[in-house]
Amino acid sequence: MPSSVMSMPVPHQGDGHPSPAAVSTVGLRKSYGDKTVLDGIDLRIPAGSVFALLGPNGAGKTTAVKILSTLIAADGGQAQVAGHDLATSPDGVRAAIGVTGQFSAVDGLITGEENMLLMADLHHLSKREGRRVAAELLERFDLVDAAKKPAQSYSGGMKRRLDIAMTLVGNPRILFLDEPTTGLDPRSRHNMWQIIRELVSDGVTVFLTTQYLDEADELADRIAVLNNGKIAAEGTADQLKRLIPGGHIRLRFSDPSTYRSAAAALREITRDDEALTLRIPGDGSQRELRSILDGLDAAGIEADELTVHTPDLDDVFFALTGPATIPNQPKENVR
Repeated sequence: MPSSVMSMPVPHQGDGHPSPAAVSTVGLRKSYGDKTVLDGIDLRIPAGSVFALLGPNGAGKTTAVKILSTLIAADGGQAQVAGHDLATSPDGVRAAIGVTGQFSAVDGLITGEENMLLMADLHHLSKREGRRVAAELLERFDLVDAAKKPAQSYSGGMKRRLDIAMTLVGNPRILFLDEPTTGLDPRSRHNMWQIIRELVSDGVTVFLTTQYLDEADELADRIAVLNNGKIAAEGTADQLKRLIPGGHIRLRFSDPSTYRSAAAALREITRDDEALTLRIPGDGSQRELRSILDGLDAAGIEADELTVHTPDLDDVFFALTGPATIPNQPKENVR
């Protein structure tokens, strides 16, 4: 894969002008000692969208979030968040954003409601307004029944929901979610995905970092892959998948003579004589599968197993970051 950045066009509004950017960076850099974590990052995230930043552990995802949320300073480059320059108007940035990190900010010794009211006080809401906002968010995040219970008694999914509810007290226009579903069970993860979709439908821009490739595939309008301090590629999930060749149909046989007959009957195959498998390039479409099966039927051959593999975000991650850092191996779907 080429080392240069691969980027696809950003969305445009109907009048032909680019959608307004909620977050934009040019040449963003950050180092710790002699280790360069961010090496000239360029991003443009349209308002009202979900942007996912992928990368292996230590790639700089959390560092990017910390810089853009004013928690740490960049060493170089420029950035604007919600129309405010990061260097000259950090207070304007902080007023427009909410941040939920990998580790919950929930105080387990007080109740969920008390956590919400504490956050309302930090945002200088009146007691009446704070109680109103807290009640609305507790209801929205399905935490009313648990509101009077100590937060330490909450499940992981409930704590995550409370954490995001607390972040929304300030009515942020841009929400930074740094690996928000780490450690959650599948049901809680899907509940969190629905919450994120609802926030975006309300006009919130979500900047998401995640190691779960299915999460980015499910949620993100645009995805960037960060590796060795640089954006290796950026685009929609479908655009990124099209960067990676290698879709194929795999036939496995248990009988060597049947395997040899199939190899003679089919075209454009890659043989594995030891495993008795044949690989045929293709995208696994119905027409393609029918053609292969018709060819086998005409020769009186039946495969013991047929699997289809199409490039997915796992493959994109693998190709762009190398085999040592891929979190999930490519999957094949048994047909």
